[in-house]
Amino acid sequence: MTSATQGSTGLAERYAGALFELAEADKALDQVNGELQALAGLIRGSNDLERMIRSPVISRDEQRKAINAILERQGASSLTRRFVGLVAHNRRLFTLPSIIAAFSQRLARARGESTADVVSAQPLTPDQLSAIGTALKKVVGTQMVLSTRTDPSLLGGIVVKVGSRMIDSSLKTKLLRLSFAIKGIG
Repeated sequence: MTSATQGSTGLAERYAGALFELAEADKALDQVNGELQALAGLIRGSNDLERMIRSPVISRDEQRKAINAILERQGASSLTRRFVGLVAHNRRLFTLPSIIAAFSQRLARARGESTADVVSAQPLTPDQLSAIGTALKKVVGTQMVLSTRTDPSLLGGIVVKVGSRMIDSSLKTKLLRLSFAIKGIG
């Protein structure tokens, strides 16, 4: 991990910790988490929004106004709007996806849950997600919170990451292994 990556990870953890304490004091952990997850979904779903939060060219005031308009339209709480506004004011919107992930992980730990990142080629059905959660609970021993996203480049299958453990059963990886076996590599 590069020092820049470690620095932004530490930064995200500090911001997430501060928000967690504020939300806990307001008894709004679930509400703030839901609002952050909705915002994360918007960021993942919009290349323009992702560019906006990462762009050093857009002024902090324009970024703050844009993100606040999105949060107001979502009906986000005052706490979430003020927090994200502070992140924008401090020119740290580029860390927002990491802050959201760190907040979710901290909430899961507080509840005695584990978080698993699940990447699939196509969106998973509720039944599939339930089956994955149940299987992971048997292996890990705690209730699982699944963070899902799609990546069409996988072609098929899923990649599951729990902590530092990763299970890659994607078609892309299987084809790559087959290619290496045919070439005699590995």
